[in-house]
Amino acid sequence: MSRNDVLAAPGKLTRRGFVALLPLGLAACASNPLSDVRAFIDPEGANYDEVYGAKPDEKFPLPAINWRMLHPAVLRRNISDPTGEAPGTIVVDPEARLLYLVLENGRAMRYGVGVGKQGMEWNGRATIQRKGVWPTWTPTSDMISRDPDLNSRWAGGMPGGLDNPLGARALYLYQGGRDTMYRIHGTNAPRSIGRAMSSGCVRMLNQDIIDLYERVPTGTQVVVLPASRTLGVS
Repeated sequence: MSRNDVLAAPGKLTRRGFVALLPLGLAACASNPLSDVRAFIDPEGANYDEVYGAKPDEKFPLPAINWRMLHPAVLRRNISDPTGEAPGTIVVDPEARLLYLVLENGRAMRYGVGVGKQGMEWNGRATIQRKGVWPTWTPTSDMISRDPDLNSRWAGGMPGGLDNPLGARALYLYQGGRDTMYRIHGTNAPRSIGRAMSSGCVRMLNQDIIDLYERVPTGTQVVVLPASRTLGVS
């Protein structure tokens, strides 16, 4: 793997240390599309302590993410573009639990995601028509009926914050000017990344959704793949 395939500047994890992490990663991702051993990357040269470090200047200061506890395939990477889409397009692969932002010169930024029920049920092309910083979360009627003790008090909306399920940012997808109810957003549960969840759309690590939010304007085209068109994990 070339240095172009790692994200950031020097910060080294030795190969011995990386090998020591393999059993933990495999155990954490059993019965998961990301459990394929090919998904493991050599993070030598990528300063993930910086990429996933604390963000004290946020409205709600974000703590650092312990990225070593995550499957390496979900860590942000600059890779060769596997999508074939135009630069600036977001491609969501729910089956593989990955999201791509297509860059120039045949490259793409790849992020790990967690996918809820709504995220697995919808596919197609849409446009980001709205963006939110520390957005309000409003539970659906199904969520309220399923767990009224937990969710009914937020029927009018939960304000943004560290406990909010939408995390630090949200991107809202529209088709023909109508809200698809599909969101790409942050999460207050980093261990959910790379997994299928019971509810929600597409969640990202807060540090990753902030990075994506800053890269894409409203009007960005989004392609959500059906399971039959998964790009897999490379």
